[in-house]
Amino acid sequence: MNRFEGPGGKEARIRYLDGDFQVTSPGTFVRCAVTGESIPLDELKYWSVARQEPYANATASLRREMEANPDLRSRR
Repeated sequence: MNRFEGPGGKEARIRYLDGDFQVTSPGTFVRCAVTGESIPLDELKYWSVARQEPYANATASLRREMEANPDLRSRR
């Protein structure tokens, strides 16, 4: 059995806020919007309030930001 199977091992629904998040539907994890990786709620550190998306790590967050705002690539 993997760590997300069994009782309570379902995907949560989250409302992402500035500096915090609110669980709107109980679960133990969310999926990274970029990689699809499961992120346990107690390890969730990166998300976008504007896009209401979770990210597995800073790299995934930056990748999505660059996809959403291509003009950022030309800034130096």
